[in-house]
Amino acid sequence: MDEYTGFAEVYDELMEDVPYAEWCDRIVAVLKENGINDGLVLDLGCGSGTMTEMLAAAGYDMTGVDLSPEMLEKAKLKKESSGNDILYLCQDMRSFELYGTVRAIVCVCDSLNYILDEDELKHVFELVNNYLDPGGLFLFDINTVHKYRDVIGDMTIAENREDCSFIWENYYDGDSGVNEYDLTLFIRDRESDRGDAGAVYRKHEETHFQRGYEPERITELLKEAGIEFIEAFDGEKTENISEKVRVSEDSERVFFIARECMKKI
Repeated sequence: MDEYTGFAEVYDELMEDVPYAEWCDRIVAVLKENGINDGLVLDLGCGSGTMTEMLAAAGYDMTGVDLSPEMLEKAKLKKESSGNDILYLCQDMRSFELYGTVRAIVCVCDSLNYILDEDELKHVFELVNNYLDPGGLFLFDINTVHKYRDVIGDMTIAENREDCSFIWENYYDGDSGVNEYDLTLFIRDRESDRGDAGAVYRKHEETHFQRGYEPERITELLKEAGIEFIEAFDGEKTENISEKVRVSEDSERVFFIARECMKKI
């Protein structure tokens, strides 16, 4: 896996504007509305563990699953700092395994958009259903086709910071619905700095692929996987955690609430 190697070093810095705290408040509110005040919760595609740590601080017994060893190393450093008792597992979400069932599974920050094949995404949903307690909740978000096709597709983003610079080039394929983004990073290597001669930067290159999904298709795949679809709403157009804005044609991120129903595997 080439994704999230060099990127892992500066991921938290470059994602500092992501509203994790707001997302966590929303997730906790939904969990408590459904009687899940504590217990085992899985953060699927946990990355560097930001959401995992927040949910642990909210009183949940957290497990985090991610495919990137580099991202998990960052998560473990946060765990050492916070003292939270979090179990991290390096696994592919397409074939993840747990020691038992959990009360809820969350998956945020468009992690599921890395699943490019519908059959594989359906299988992820089946695995989720299998590892949920009876009536357990599945809370996740998905970036829409509109976001990749009309908002960031064919866009180049560049930014220069003190410790790193990046160039983010997007290429959207309308036939496959897949957005390719080529990420070029220049990360400061403080161990090799030359003092007055200037800073030393190391170059990293990564290519990521994400597929946009229409909300209606996600709902169908959930049902095919045996999961009960509860509701979906715009994941970004909200002013507070109690507000649920309807999904529209210009929604870029959609937040889903689903429930364990019939075990498929």
